Amino acid sequence: MNKWIGIAIIFSLSGCAVSPDATPDAEAKITPQEALAPRASHNTVIDEEVLYLLMAAELAGQRNQYDLALDAYIQAAKRVDDARIAERAVKIGMFLKDEKRTREALEIWMSKEPDNLPAKKFAALMAIKKSDHQAAVDNLDAVFREDPAGFEGGMLEMIKALEKEGRSQFIFDVLEDLNGLHPDQPNLLFLQAMLASILHDNQLAQQKVTQVLELQPDWNRAIIFQAQLAGRAGDMDKAREFLEKAVKQSPDDKQLRKMLLEVLVNAGAYDDAIKLYQTVLDESPDDGEALFTVALIHMQQNKLDKAEGYFEKVLDKTEWEGRASFYLGKIEQERQNPNKALVWFDRAEANGYGFEADMAAVSLLLGQKDLSQAEARVKAMDGKYPEQHLRILMMKAELYNQWGKYGEAYDVLNLALKDAPDNRDVLYTRALIAERLDKLDVVESDLLKILEKNPDDVGALNALGYTLTDRTQRYDEAEKYLLKAIQLQPDEAVIVDSYGWLQFKRGKLDLALEYLKKAYDKQRENEIAAHIAEVLWAMGREKEAREFFEPIYKKFPEDEYLLKFKQRFFPDE
Repeated sequence: MNKWIGIAIIFSLSGCAVSPDATPDAEAKITPQEALAPRASHNTVIDEEVLYLLMAAELAGQRNQYDLALDAYIQAAKRVDDARIAERAVKIGMFLKDEKRTREALEIWMSKEPDNLPAKKFAALMAIKKSDHQAAVDNLDAVFREDPAGFEGGMLEMIKALEKEGRSQFIFDVLEDLNGLHPDQPNLLFLQAMLASILHDNQLAQQKVTQVLELQPDWNRAIIFQAQLAGRAGDMDKAREFLEKAVKQSPDDKQLRKMLLEVLVNAGAYDDAIKLYQTVLDESPDDGEALFTVALIHMQQNKLDKAEGYFEKVLDKTEWEGRASFYLGKIEQERQNPNKALVWFDRAEANGYGFEADMAAVSLLLGQKDLSQAEARVKAMDGKYPEQHLRILMMKAELYNQWGKYGEAYDVLNLALKDAPDNRDVLYTRALIAERLDKLDVVESDLLKILEKNPDDVGALNALGYTLTDRTQRYDEAEKYLLKAIQLQPDEAVIVDSYGWLQFKRGKLDLALEYLKKAYDKQRENEIAAHIAEVLWAMGREKEAREFFEPIYKKFPEDEYLLKFKQRFFPDE
């Protein structure tokens, strides 16, 4: 629930997908079969040549020879006083994305029916595609005057269709002139607000939607959009204020409540979020969605007992049993009751929440070091979830990694890369396993492949910089990667640790200790602790190194980094 709902929601709210005679989006909406379908007879005299052209067009259409059909319809349209033939040619031209012939057919259509509304919509679309500003304004003005109620829906479709062609700024400018012809029209201003948002001009979008609400204060869709803009700007207080106003006006609107709930949770206003859903439960005590949502919020607050009570209330509802069982398993896992958690995960798996429940069970078993049972479950998943093959392979690799079977993990990751050769996570994981197998050439090539695609991948920068530091003497190259990583994430402890370790390798012990202590203050990782102890030892401060190391080792006697340090510096103790 941590994503702000995007502009796609505004589009979907319009409910105005328009048919061929009401939208310029014929490229996507019209099939040639529909365009070529036989139509009712018309009182138009048709000579033999025209009849031949129409028959040829129909036959070409039936054979999917749409280019030939388009030519025949255009020639027929020139000879007959029936605008429908030209209209049919326009629709086929749009389907074929043939602007030149579509424009020719459109000119014929408009010469026969200059006041035809669908023709003007197509003309507006063609003008925008051609960047003919005045023609676009004129045709949209005609459309708006004739059909103001349907204008917004048609424009929304056009905006969606042309956004990928980079026409958003042009349409905004056209609407600006249209606004001058029809001042104080909230629909036109709202369309401009949306276009400004598409153009990533949040300030302009907010300005336009504010104008909309000055003219029509109770327009919920504009209030919602205003809230979205505030959310994107990081002003959750404003977003909350706007959405609360919208919910007050439409208390039964579930979509609005969900949006407000999202804002409340993102803002950490959990009690207010629960109050919001309590109003739903007061009206409908058995509302499964409300019960489940309240349970999730309590879980977010770490109020496990309360969360458990609400999850249990939906267990008897078929559509919620799987999900509720999954989270009840998570609660038992949090309570350190692994056996009870596994029972719940198995119930979730049996009730439609299979893959995620099985993954949670395997993850729990890995944490318990019950590797044999984890392996059995992973093998069982292979046949159950073929569509999740890659994630299962990654889990299997993690299993072998924890087991210390690095060769098997490496082989599994090789299989994964056959299915997804450019997958970042697979490449990164194989690099880590390859480092354990001393395959430094693979480590470097995999991490460089990630960086080739995303030069700012902090994880890859740090891993490559640390590997070059720890396993080679290519310190200048290591520093290049680590400095970039620090620049991108200066407060990330593992990166600061890597940079401190580089200073140690270069013999700059005081500077190394400074960075390592800074990293340990940020994140008390055992590997960082082992680094600090080694630097202190190298500085001749052996007593201090022991005093720092021993309490940490007593707490984590099986940690591999601490064990390595002990075995190197006082193995007999």
